Amino acid sequence: MIESPICSLLGIKYPLFQGGMAWIADGRLASAVSNAGGMGIIAAGNSRPNDIREQIRIARELTDKPFGLNIMLMSRYADEIAQMACEEKVAAVTTGAGNPSKYMAAWKEAGIKVIPVVASVAMAKLMARLGASALIAEGGESGGHVGELSTMVLVPLVVDAVDIPVLAAGGIADGRGAAAAFMLGACGVQMGTRFLSAVECSIHPVYKEKILKARDLCTTVTGKRIDHAQRSLRTQYTRDFAKAEYGGAPDEELAQLSVGSFRLAVREGDLEKGCFLAGQCAAMVNKEQTAAEIVTDVMEGAEAVLKGASKWVK
Repeated sequence: MIESPICSLLGIKYPLFQGGMAWIADGRLASAVSNAGGMGIIAAGNSRPNDIREQIRIARELTDKPFGLNIMLMSRYADEIAQMACEEKVAAVTTGAGNPSKYMAAWKEAGIKVIPVVASVAMAKLMARLGASALIAEGGESGGHVGELSTMVLVPLVVDAVDIPVLAAGGIADGRGAAAAFMLGACGVQMGTRFLSAVECSIHPVYKEKILKARDLCTTVTGKRIDHAQRSLRTQYTRDFAKAEYGGAPDEELAQLSVGSFRLAVREGDLEKGCFLAGQCAAMVNKEQTAAEIVTDVMEGAEAVLKGASKWVK
C-alpha cells in the first residue's frame, strides 16, 4: 500500500485529494472520497458562507473521516468563508486564485492544516515561509484557473524549493499519472476531472456526458489576455469568448462573459453559455464509477506501476 507524509499529516489512508471544484465539490462528493480513504474537499467557489456551512454539516453527517475546504480567494465572500473555516474547524484548507497570506495565521491558530495551491516556485517559497503544512503544485494541464508551467516541470521545481510535502495536480487521472507524480518527488496527488465521472458527483447529465465522451484535443484555455486563464471543454461558450478576447473586446466585456458561466454548465448543462471546466486528462475519463472505485483504481494502479518500474533498470 502506498503511504506518504501526507497520510500521517492528515490522518488519511491514501495520499489522494479530490480537487475543490466550484459548484461541483459539495458535501456529498467530499464525504464519499473521504470515506474511500482519500481527502474529500468541499469547494466554496463564489457561494455564500451559509451555503458552504450547510455543505460542511452534510459532509459531517456522511463521514467521520477528515475532509477539507477549498477557498477561492477572488470570491467576494472570501473573508467570511475564511472565518467560517476557523469556526467549523475543518481538517484542512486548500486555496486557489490568489494569495492566502492574510488568513494563514488564523487558520493555523484554529488547528487547520493550510495547503495552498501554487503555480510557481516564488509562491511556493512564500507559502512555506508563512507556515503552510503542505503545497499543491498545479500544472497548466488542470481544469479551471491555470498557470503557465506544466505539471512535469512545476512539481520537481517546487519539491526542490521547499522542505514541506508537495502534492501534484494537473493532468492526473489514473495510476500511471499518480506514479509519475511520486517519481517527480510529490508526496501525493490531487485530481479534479476524474471525479467529475463519480456517481456521487451531482453535475448536470450533459456535463458528465461531455466528460465521458471527451477526446485528446477537447479542452482550450481562455482568458489569458485579462490575466484570468482558465481551461475548459471546447463549446460555443469558448468559441464566443475567444472571438471576443482576440477581437479586441474591452476587458469589462470579457469579464462579463464569464459571470455565471460555471453555474450554467454545472446546474443546467447549458451548451451555449455554460463554461464546462475540465483538465486535459478528460480524454482519459471514460466510465462512471463510485468515488471509492476511483480512489481504489488510482492507488492500486499507481502501486502496480511503481512496483513494475524496476524492469527498466538493469
